[in-house]
Amino acid sequence: MKETEKKLAFDNLLKQYIHFGLPIEGIDEKTDFTIHNLKDIHLDLPFTSPVYRANFFSFVFAKNAHGKYTTDDLCFNTVPGTIYFTNPGHYKSHVWLEIQDAYLVTLSESFLKENVHPDVFVEFPFLLAETVQPRVLAPAVFAEFEQLYLQIQNAYISDSPYRTRVMGNLFVVLLLKIKEYFWKDYNPIYEGNRSSQIVKTFKMNLEKHYRDLRSGKVHQVLRLQDYADEQSLHPNYLSNVIKSKTGKAISTWIAEKTIAEAKSLLQNSTISIKEIAYLLGFSEATHFSSYFKKYTDLSPVLFRKQHSTATS
Repeated sequence: MKETEKKLAFDNLLKQYIHFGLPIEGIDEKTDFTIHNLKDIHLDLPFTSPVYRANFFSFVFAKNAHGKYTTDDLCFNTVPGTIYFTNPGHYKSHVWLEIQDAYLVTLSESFLKENVHPDVFVEFPFLLAETVQPRVLAPAVFAEFEQLYLQIQNAYISDSPYRTRVMGNLFVVLLLKIKEYFWKDYNPIYEGNRSSQIVKTFKMNLEKHYRDLRSGKVHQVLRLQDYADEQSLHPNYLSNVIKSKTGKAISTWIAEKTIAEAKSLLQNSTISIKEIAYLLGFSEATHFSSYFKKYTDLSPVLFRKQHSTATS
């Protein structure tokens, strides 16, 4: 992998498509969620992407398409009936040889937490898996997924005031179908790799800790040393593994998790901002407000006003 390729990273699909010189019509830059038929994007085939790191979730539903994709150092073929997903932080590349019908869904962790469920990774732990093999489904089974993602697309292109909530609820059903058919005999690959296991365990520990913070079981935010202790590792070693495997420092993982949880609490609960600050380990609400605004350009008050779905 070339050094220039290692530095290629995107926080959302819009930035990725702009860099690749692909059409961006229909990509909503205001929502951490996209869905479209790749046939409308890849007008000139074959298409080979550079190696890049995507800091968002991607789900591909290839009803009728041929190609291949690589995640980290594993390569898979894409054939009709293929479904696969990748989570944030991996090096990826893909080749499309032919596309008749293939839908791509991308979304952020914040979208999952805000519009699917605050504890989405408890119900769907496979979303944290390091690398999972694709599945090729029989046409009748694939049709069940197609019905759902086409409904999601209809909501995506609508101007309904409930658009985001509809997408979130339909995506829950889609995840349940994936859990039922796709991972019913889930057997993760690549887990023999020590670094991959460390990353997976760190993600699970991070998720569990913030779940405990939300529930009030714990009140002190864990730091690097704590996460290292949980795996009996030296902090520097853990830092190096997480940074090299995911492209993000542990401090960035913690910051992004804090913001995702804060957004979820602001949107889906009616507890005060002072209480949210306390739950997330801030000693003062003002410190929390400054922190939140640093990462979102919005105050917690304004974010809640714009996004709240909770009822009083």
